[in-house]
Amino acid sequence: MILAKDKKKDKENSVPEAEKAVENAEEAKAEEAVDEKDALIEELNKKLLEANDKLLRTVAEYDNFRKRSVKEKEAIYSDSKTDIIGKILPVIDNFERAASADSDPENYKKGIDMTVKQLLEVFSSLGVEAFGEKGEEFDPNIHNGVMHIDDENLGENVISEVYIKGYKMGDRVIRHATVIVAN
Repeated sequence: MILAKDKKKDKENSVPEAEKAVENAEEAKAEEAVDEKDALIEELNKKLLEANDKLLRTVAEYDNFRKRSVKEKEAIYSDSKTDIIGKILPVIDNFERAASADSDPENYKKGIDMTVKQLLEVFSSLGVEAFGEKGEEFDPNIHNGVMHIDDENLGENVISEVYIKGYKMGDRVIRHATVIVAN
């Protein structure tokens, strides 16, 4: 009987030990799962911080680019104005010389014509073209017709007289020509 009792005690002792072993294994698995989740969360947080840092750097780079572009545009505008004024200054010098000179009307007119020619050369170097000549076809997009006359010697919609020449740079009209249109 003693043997049966010992066996029974051994059985009772081994059941709790088995249950403890299962519990320990389950706890180890749970701890391992928690550790894996913590590692995954830590890795994802690290990736999020890297992406956030990259985004902030990109936004800062774009802001710097935008500010630099504005400054460059302002500098280009200022430089182009300075360049144009530099090209016109010799023409002004010639007008001042003509105004201060005492000469006969014929030489005075010759000097004015030469100065106007110089100014037109400056315009040409800048890509500015004059338009609106007598005999050209009237185009309401670039001409401003102020009068209409009937003239049998001229065709229909032809410029018969130019009050003010027009100027354009490329396709952009700077000033419309003021003209009289025939027929």
